[in-house]
Amino acid sequence: MRQWHTASAEELARNEQRSGLRTIRRVAPYLWPEGQGWVKTRVVLALLALLASKMIAVGTPILYKQAVDVLAGEGVPVLALGAVGLTVAYGMARLMANGFQQLRDAIFAKVAQRALRRLALETFEHIHRLSMRYHITRKTGGLSRIIERGVKGVEFLLRFLLFSIGPLVLELLMIAVILFWLFDVWYLAIVAGTIATYVWFTFRVTEWRVKLRREMNDQDTDANQKAIDSLLNFETVKYFGAEKREAARYDVAMKGYERAAIKTSYSLAFLNFGQSFLITSGLVVVMVLAALGVENGTLTVGDFVMVNAYMIQITLPLNFLGTVYREIRQSLVDMGEMFDLLEQPTEVADKADARPLKVVEGRIELDNVQFGYEAARPILKGVSLTVEGGRTVAIVGASGAGKSTIGRLLFRFYDVTGGALRIDGQDVRDVTQDSLHDAIGVVPQDTVLFNDTIRYNIAYGRDGASHDEIVEAAQAAQIHDFILSLPEGYDTMVGERGLKLSGGEKQRVGIARTLLKNPPLLLLDEATSALDTETEREIKGALARAGQGRTVITIAHRLSTIAEADQIIVLENGVIVERGTHGDLLDKAGRYAQLWARQASDEDAEAA
Repeated sequence: MRQWHTASAEELARNEQRSGLRTIRRVAPYLWPEGQGWVKTRVVLALLALLASKMIAVGTPILYKQAVDVLAGEGVPVLALGAVGLTVAYGMARLMANGFQQLRDAIFAKVAQRALRRLALETFEHIHRLSMRYHITRKTGGLSRIIERGVKGVEFLLRFLLFSIGPLVLELLMIAVILFWLFDVWYLAIVAGTIATYVWFTFRVTEWRVKLRREMNDQDTDANQKAIDSLLNFETVKYFGAEKREAARYDVAMKGYERAAIKTSYSLAFLNFGQSFLITSGLVVVMVLAALGVENGTLTVGDFVMVNAYMIQITLPLNFLGTVYREIRQSLVDMGEMFDLLEQPTEVADKADARPLKVVEGRIELDNVQFGYEAARPILKGVSLTVEGGRTVAIVGASGAGKSTIGRLLFRFYDVTGGALRIDGQDVRDVTQDSLHDAIGVVPQDTVLFNDTIRYNIAYGRDGASHDEIVEAAQAAQIHDFILSLPEGYDTMVGERGLKLSGGEKQRVGIARTLLKNPPLLLLDEATSALDTETEREIKGALARAGQGRTVITIAHRLSTIAEADQIIVLENGVIVERGTHGDLLDKAGRYAQLWARQASDEDAEAA
């Protein structure tokens, strides 16, 4: 059992290493993109500025030594500069080192921000390409956190991997050469040993801290998901008086985060003290050697000061090594999650030779359509149906019969597992999704609005619509007068998910939005089932106007809304059991007649 655990841990380490290498390979093209000469130029200039900064920084303590030796009367001034001149040169060198460092950051900023923008956009577009199946199994708060952390990770990786770790190694090598050249091998050995021990200790402790940080991230994501989920269901929370329950649920998640954060803080204190102990020990040993050299006359006071300056120069970047290493590791983890997301396959994708859909008559045909969300549980079991252009077909049946599934297949949220679905003879799998979506207008059961103005939400139906067109759509949806009665009119904010509007008002905005889109095909997915009877009657007129001149598929729960349909389809357990007009189906006294009688008696009871 123990061997199994060891092998598992080693496998996890290998997987993490592969993930890190994969992440670096994914980011590299953004730093050296094909056909983007200006990006490559900026990268090269930034690296040259970095090299100049480090060379000046490493040479600066020599000027400091010369100034001290001249003041102590132990040396000959270089470049015929006195102590004051050497001090000024020392100050200018420090200023130039910092100046080149800032120049490097300024040059590289545009490259880094371009990479961030491109990656964020690529991830955002990919999420929208993912299937409905993926989105209903993932939580929005978790996805937003993955993108947020991933993009920040890219920024950190670009900045610190290029401009901290690389430059630190270069600076340490240059200082090591100078110590060996100007002093002796013992200085180099002590400094090298100190750095090696420091790096080993830092990496070991940081590895432990990365695991703690990952646990903290998981708890943070969980707490964020619970908070967003609770806020999105604000009304439901209120209905059941569950504020304390939600707060307790959120607090449990935050308690886990608190516990992980405290462990992270303790481990940071241990890391910082250990680093300080090691680097101070090395500094003291080197300074003792230098002090002995000054006492026996082999070194000058300037040499003593220079050794001290170099040790401090080494100490400063090493102090950040643990933080930088941990953040780079964490950035690789965060970016790995983002790239995992980018590598999620799109279940529904355009074929390579997909062509735009051409709607001439608007004829919709379901040919022996079979489909199931899970292979073991089929929903549609060979449905065949033809909706002639300009006609209205209603689909009715009990909950779970597969009514809404037909709408999702038509819009191609999913692909059929058997048979075919065609529009004017074109299989929806053979046309581009953009053209398919442009041709279909949907009014869902619950219209969800953006937290913006009524104008924005109606205008969402067609990009670039004019104010007059928005007003015309609102009038057709019978909501224009209501909008004008509001203090801010079309500029009224609707609130999160449209909570400031009633169900009927939201539905009218949704109808107006669809009318503005002006699609040849219309799908009404139980568009009035969530409304009261009076509001339903008002909406019914707007829906009738919306369907004029269009092919309409109405998925209905209330049969009174579809009595005038050209054809009514009764769906039962994924198969069509009846079809015909309202009158024909009532005469048959079959399943439809039963549903009609039941709803009529329910309405009578409600009225009574």
